[in-house]
Amino acid sequence: MNDVLPLAENVETWSGKDRGDENFPVGSALIRADLRAHVHAYYAFARNADDIADSNTLAPDDKIARLNAMEDVLLGRRDTGSPSASRLRTSLAETGVDPRHATDLLIAFRQDATKLRYASWDELLDYCRFSAMPVGRYVLDVHGEDRATHAPSDALCASLQVLNHLQDCAKDLSELDRCYLPQDLMERFGTGIADLSGRQETPGLRRVFDALLDRVDTLNHQALDLPRRAANRRLRLETAIITGLARRLARRLRNADPIAGRVKLTKVDGLSAALASLRFLP
Repeated sequence: MNDVLPLAENVETWSGKDRGDENFPVGSALIRADLRAHVHAYYAFARNADDIADSNTLAPDDKIARLNAMEDVLLGRRDTGSPSASRLRTSLAETGVDPRHATDLLIAFRQDATKLRYASWDELLDYCRFSAMPVGRYVLDVHGEDRATHAPSDALCASLQVLNHLQDCAKDLSELDRCYLPQDLMERFGTGIADLSGRQETPGLRRVFDALLDRVDTLNHQALDLPRRAANRRLRLETAIITGLARRLARRLRNADPIAGRVKLTKVDGLSAALASLRFLP
C-alpha cells in the first residue's frame, strides 16, 4: 500500500477493546469531569493506533501507511481517514497540550510493525520512551501539572509496559512473532525464544522474568513520587491506585507462570490499591 491512502478511507481497525479491557484505570471517574472527555480522546487515538500495530492480518507496510495517515490527520495535513485522530486534534486545540504526546506513540507503533526482537534492557526501555511514557506525560500536562512529575510518571509507565510484555510474552510470539524479552538476558540464563512456545515456563525463563521484575521493582519504587508530587487531588488518587496495582501485578508475576496462563489482577487487588491510595488524600 502506498504511503498516502485514499482520502475517503478510514484507516482505523478497532479491535473491539476499550478502556474496560485494560489492567489499569484509563480516564476513570477520578479524573476531573471537565478533562475526562479529553483523556478519553487521547486513549481512543492510542487504542486505534495500537490495534493497527498489533494486527495479525495487516502487512508491515500497510500498518505504517495507516499510522502515517493517523499522524497526518492529527497534525492537520489531511482532513479525513482517522476519526480518532480528528477528535484528538480538536481536543489538543482546546487544551493546548503538545501533540508530541500522541506522535511519539506513533513512533513506537511504527517500530512494532517491523521490529520483532529486543537485544537488551536499554533497547526495551528506549521503546518504552515512545510506547508508554507519552501516555503519562499527556495526562499530567492536560492537568497542568509541574514537569517535576514527569520523571516518576515515566518510571510508572515503563513499569506498566514491561509488566504487560511479561503477561503477554507467549501470546505476542504466537500471534505476532514478536518478543520483547531482552535477548541478552535469555542468553545469560540459557533460554531462548522457542521456550515461549511451551506449556509452562522453563527454569531459564523464570530467571529472565525475575531479572525483569527486579528492574520493574526499581521503576515502581521511583514511581511512588508521582502521587506525592501531583498537585491535583483526584490525580493523586488515580496515580496512587495505578502505582499500587503495578506493584501487585509485579508480585503476582513473581509467583505465577505467564506461559501457563495469563497472570491477571483481581478485584481484591483493585480494592486494596484503592484503599491504600487514601493516604494521599490530604
